[in-house]
Amino acid sequence: MKLCLGLVLLLCSGMVHVGSGLRCYKCSDYTGRCENVQECTFEDSCISLKDQGGKTIRQCIRYTECDVSRLTQMFPSISRFTYRCCNSNLCNSGSTAPAGTPVLVLLWSLLSIWWFWS
Repeated sequence: MKLCLGLVLLLCSGMVHVGSGLRCYKCSDYTGRCENVQECTFEDSCISLKDQGGKTIRQCIRYTECDVSRLTQMFPSISRFTYRCCNSNLCNSGSTAPAGTPVLVLLWSLLSIWWFWS
């Protein structure tokens, strides 16, 4: 019973990923909302790129391509943009998490592991 509950806590905390591939949102629009999910095949990151006019592009990308010079080549029609690359499932949603959230996830994970082993 304790083993099952410990595994559930680890899954909920995001420490264990079910499935093998990264998943990212995939869209290109002005609304800022994106519901399409893409399974990344050869990419190891997600990107959220926003141009000066307000258009947002979200998709899978290789982390080595997450720099201004490479992105300028990949998106030649966009002259000025901001971007963010990340590498966890659906991390390119566009919503920004409060700064304390990663700390809370870490604390929750440590508490779960401590409880599991005690």
